[in-house]
Amino acid sequence: MSDMRLVILGAGGRMGRALIKVMAETPGLRLAGAVDAAGSAVIGQDCGLLAGLGPNNVPVVADPQPLLGETDAIVDFTTPAASTAAAALAAEAGLVHVIGTTGFGPDDEAQIAAAARRSVIVKSGNMSLGVNLLAAVVRRVAQALDPSFDIEILEMHHNKKVDAPSGTALLFGRAAAEGRRIDLNRHAIRSRDGHTGPRHEGDIGFASLRGGSAVGDHSVIFAGPGERLELIHRAEDRGLFARGALMAALWARGRPPGLYSMADVLGLTDF
Repeated sequence: MSDMRLVILGAGGRMGRALIKVMAETPGLRLAGAVDAAGSAVIGQDCGLLAGLGPNNVPVVADPQPLLGETDAIVDFTTPAASTAAAALAAEAGLVHVIGTTGFGPDDEAQIAAAARRSVIVKSGNMSLGVNLLAAVVRRVAQALDPSFDIEILEMHHNKKVDAPSGTALLFGRAAAEGRRIDLNRHAIRSRDGHTGPRHEGDIGFASLRGGSAVGDHSVIFAGPGERLELIHRAEDRGLFARGALMAALWARGRPPGLYSMADVLGLTDF
């Protein structure tokens, strides 16, 4: 089978540069284009130089449309608005779309689900293999422990991150809620301030820290009577997210249209 051709959206960002760098080291993949937002300072620059690889003669462009006929997939760590627009383009062209963007609202999610009826979309709040394995463990632990164990999720990211809680924290929250067979939207507590009163049984709490250059630290805490269980994942290098996203792209090739997750990619749906 020929190499899978990929277009990277958000090529000038931290994750875009990591994707370009890791792709150069990954057999079976070929860079078909690099895209960033119109007006970005990186438009016209060689994306290989931006990624620290040396020149690869692939300039960063603002319009993905001319690239779609020469690619098999779009890999996308951008913004909710850019990702929903890309989902429509990918569906129209019949391309695989790997989405690592976070911060989507209900309308965005609906548009992506609609696009997935015509294309293969792999979407996850975190593309790390370790994070997705830990989410499966969180689901099983939440199922095993009774409601006397309170669930709290703590996350820390760098000072440039714009959404909170992180997509990964919400991924863990959904896993815990599924284990407990409850609706996360009804039980999530995303902030506490002032005189809040006692904690309600069944709530899943979130706390977000921002500072420095932290790539991503997450803890899921099960606090019970007289004991506490903490499940922790610490990301040390953005390359791990890039490797997961590229694995997802290769896995998605030839799949039927649908909205998939990293749990599907890793075979964890029945864990």
